[in-house]
Amino acid sequence: MVYSAVLRNGEPKGNNCGSYKRSVSLKGSRNGSEGAWGILWILCAALAVFLLIAVSPVSAGEQVMAGNPELSAHIVGTNEFSPGDDLSLQAEIENTGLNEFMIVKSGIISPGDLSSTAKQLTVTLGAGDAPLVVKADPQIAGDLPASQSATEAFHITVNKYAPAGVYQLPVILNYTYLYQANQEGSETLNYQYKSVNQTILVPIHIKPQIEIAVSDVQADNLNAGIEGYVNLTVKNVGSDNGQNAVVQVRQSQDSPLVPTEGSNYIGDFPVGVVTNCSFRVTVDHDAQQKTYPLDVLVYYKNYEGDYVDSPIETVGVPVGQKVKFTMTPVDASMSPGGKTVLTYQVQNVGGTTAYNAEARISAIVPFTCNDDTSFLGTIAPGETRTASFDITADSDATVKDYGMDAEVLYRDSLDNQFTSDPLKANIQVVPPFNPVNLIGLPALIVILLAVLAAAGYGAYLRWFKPR
Repeated sequence: MVYSAVLRNGEPKGNNCGSYKRSVSLKGSRNGSEGAWGILWILCAALAVFLLIAVSPVSAGEQVMAGNPELSAHIVGTNEFSPGDDLSLQAEIENTGLNEFMIVKSGIISPGDLSSTAKQLTVTLGAGDAPLVVKADPQIAGDLPASQSATEAFHITVNKYAPAGVYQLPVILNYTYLYQANQEGSETLNYQYKSVNQTILVPIHIKPQIEIAVSDVQADNLNAGIEGYVNLTVKNVGSDNGQNAVVQVRQSQDSPLVPTEGSNYIGDFPVGVVTNCSFRVTVDHDAQQKTYPLDVLVYYKNYEGDYVDSPIETVGVPVGQKVKFTMTPVDASMSPGGKTVLTYQVQNVGGTTAYNAEARISAIVPFTCNDDTSFLGTIAPGETRTASFDITADSDATVKDYGMDAEVLYRDSLDNQFTSDPLKANIQVVPPFNPVNLIGLPALIVILLAVLAAAGYGAYLRWFKPR
């Protein structure tokens, strides 16, 4: 028997064995000696046993004669994504290669590698023509034997304005495999490997959806501490024609802008359509004069008939300075036990108009308010109004400066009532009028003597002067 075995992948393999024929011709009569036949069979059996003993090894080697890696790739889980998605994509690589047949024979060396194993496998995910970015380096999967699989993760970000459609992502596989193993002598096996660069296209589907772009933001009487309007111009720049659409605004995290009327129904919202919406918003009292975020989105029925939210678009909304007042005394002094009308100048130093404003004070000891409220009317930024209060001081009031608590109540342009920050109405208690304190005692004596002298001289002229 002649034997030849070369391990090659992708090429014809075979076990070329020589043919063996045996032809026996016996001529003679049936009367031949049966003893001769017995001797012949004994000799043949002995020869067969001898040959088996001579050629049979203690252990046999084996060689796989055919097989190579057969790799495929697919996405684990869903292959549908939305514009703006930022996620981890799982790609599974499967080796379906087979070892077709094996030879076991004495005198050959068993290879350490199988030809169906993909060795040093590296997996790379490309974007192809898909509107996305792959944010991952090539992944090293190592050796992948036949009938096994490996899963690699790739971070991808889909373009926010990605057009809907089916795209092919290239999965690039680089590996080597055992192509040929030649035995040289009884103790040496020469390996020959081949490198493979294989590209497999896996499909993904980017779903249609509404994407919005806010091109204009206008604030109407939107100041800290009051309520106003936000006017938006919104365009559908996505790939889905929304139905029963409602444009909504929501508070953005800890923003001081809180919508009080945050929905605007617009109905059908096809791709490319522009709509103008107005929303009522309250601004926190502690907000500063600057721009704050506000979230905008569209709630709509999509192409599958499901009601969904569009991705959020965050816009900046300018907030003006809050309403602020100052109170300056004009005539705010009185004596113990006195009753008077105190007047103050109230000025609007804020950023918006106060409507139907009125000033109010809270009396403290030793004062009593006979009228603690003064109507001011409408005060635009920078304008001043006079506030008057009827006050009585106790007779035992200490002579010094006092400060009474005051505030201004007002309404905004939407007729919501607000109260200003606390103010101070300063008032001064002064001693009662006393001439001695005004001109001093010596001067007072001189004045009195002069008055008496004048009075005496007048009496003299009238009664004692000779006629």
